[in-house]
Order: sequence, then C-alpha cells, then structure tokens
Amino acid sequence: MSTNVLVTGGAGFIGSNFTRYWVEQHPEDRVVVLDLLTYAGNRPNLADVEHSVTFVEGDIVDLELVEELLRAQSVDVVVNFAAESHNSLAILDPGRFFRTNVLGTQALLEAARRVGIARFHHISTCEVYGDLPLDSEEMFVESSPYRPRTPYNASKAGADHAVRAYHETFDLPVTITNCANNYGPYQFPEKVIPLFTTNALDDQPLPLYASTQNRREWIHALDHCTAIDAVLSEGKVGETYHVGTGVEKSIEEIADGVLAALGKPADLKTIVPDRPGHDRRYLLDSSRIRRELSWKPAIDFETGLADTVHWYAERRSWWEPLRDRAPVVEHSAWK
Repeated sequence: MSTNVLVTGGAGFIGSNFTRYWVEQHPEDRVVVLDLLTYAGNRPNLADVEHSVTFVEGDIVDLELVEELLRAQSVDVVVNFAAESHNSLAILDPGRFFRTNVLGTQALLEAARRVGIARFHHISTCEVYGDLPLDSEEMFVESSPYRPRTPYNASKAGADHAVRAYHETFDLPVTITNCANNYGPYQFPEKVIPLFTTNALDDQPLPLYASTQNRREWIHALDHCTAIDAVLSEGKVGETYHVGTGVEKSIEEIADGVLAALGKPADLKTIVPDRPGHDRRYLLDSSRIRRELSWKPAIDFETGLADTVHWYAERRSWWEPLRDRAPVVEHSAWK
C-alpha cells in the first residue's frame, strides 16, 4: 500500500537527503516537497529526483496554503525538516527563527489536525537540552530537561513543545527525533564541514572558534534518514527517540580531518572569536532507538568525512554559487 509523504524543508540539506532516500527506498510512495527556498534552500539539491516528486514553493507559516496542500495531495505523513538552523544567524536575527521554527511548526500541526493525517514526524536537535561540560561523561536522555542557551536552540525547543501539546490536547499522532550534528553531501557551505572544505580547496583560512576543544556528536545524514524511517515504521506514537552515533569530535579534530583528506597544510587553521552562547558539548544517549527499533548507524565517521570532503571537491559548480548567499561572516560578526 502506497503512502503520500509531505517533506517540509525538502530542498535543504537533510531534507533533500531524506527525499532522495525515500524515493529510492520506497518507490511505491508519492513524495511532495514543500520548501520556501530561503538562502539555504536550494532546488538543485533535488535535481536527480525532481521527476519523482511534486515540488511546491511555499511557507510553512501559511496555514491556508499548508491545509490546502495536505488535502489536495491526500497527504498521509508529514516529515518536518523545515527550520532556520544557523546558530550564528539566530544571534543577529532571532525573530526569523521563532517565526519559522515555532509559528511555522504550529501552523503545520494545526493543518495536520484539521485534515487528520496518519503521522506527523518532527525533526529536532540535541541543542534543545543546552550543553554539557567538556570534562564529564554525561549524555542527554529523552527525559533530560530542556535548557536551550541560544535563540536557535530555544526556537527548536518551542517547536518540540508545540508538537507534544498537539498530541496531548488533540491526540495528533506525532513522533519526534532529536538528532546529533549531521554532515554529508548537499550541506550549505556556511556549516562547519563544508565551510572548512571549501575554504581549504581555495587555500583560504579555516576559521576555528577560540574554544577549539568544544565537541559535537556527529552523524552522517544518510544514517539520520534510516533512523527516521525506523521511527515512522516501528516507533510509538507520542514518543521521542534520540538519534546519535556516540562519536564526538572537537572543532580542531574536524579541521585536521578536512585538511588531511585534501592534503592541505595545518597552518590554514585560524582562530576567530567565539560566538555568543557557544555551547561546549552535546552527546545523546541513543540506546532507546537501538534497543526498541533495532536501528544503528552504518557509516564510520572517518570514512564518511573523507567521502563528504571529496564530494565537495568534485562539485565546485554546486557550492561556489551558494557561498555568497551566506548571511553571516563568522570572523567579523561578533566584533
């Protein structure tokens, strides 16, 4: 039996990877992509699957548009990737983050409630929990308290609360995944791995925040897609699942990995001031999804990083036009 799936933010980084994954793994389903095509939304990300999807340019905040789309396309499942996601931009323009991430998610939820869809899956982040000390063994669990420290984190936390409220109040069938930092192909060049890669390719400095030992947990976007698939097929309605690998890397280790993959010198590393509210460390306990849904990541980080770097090295025509769209210059924004 086929399913009609709406992917919001499907022209972005993770959303386009998920759209491609779903088309390939579930060819019997019909996929509709809704994306506003903001600076980080890039329709060419879907070029190889565009013939297999229905693309709609639009804003998730537009309740009438979303409700009409859900009805017209007979959508069964919504997978919500749509979000403003760049922490640095959120410091300069926080209002756009609360508009899209909170009000936009609420509009999607309301449209889904009115239409009566079978599942609303919401993509969240490890960052809603705040940060962890660098010298601890702590991990965030699904019941950890929300302590967001930046406007982006707070806007994603607000969206999560809206999703849970619609489940509790209106019995909307929802699931949530909180995921570790993603990397992989089609990531906008403002983010750290493509930024370092594209700079290194042009022998430009790699801007490392002064807190070079701050760490993140990393997961390949394709492993994230398989986790969402597992939750949609086997996850319990109303529940939250952490998606992670347990692999932590500091910003300096990332820079070293990129430089090694490209054979570039270490002196390209340059220290720049930390952004305000720079979190120290994130790590998710992903034992629940592994135990209950038999999911586990398949892509080794070192291999995945090298493959990602080479993907960018071979696709200058894809990323070079995007580089000038980035709205924040990290090394000068905090002066």
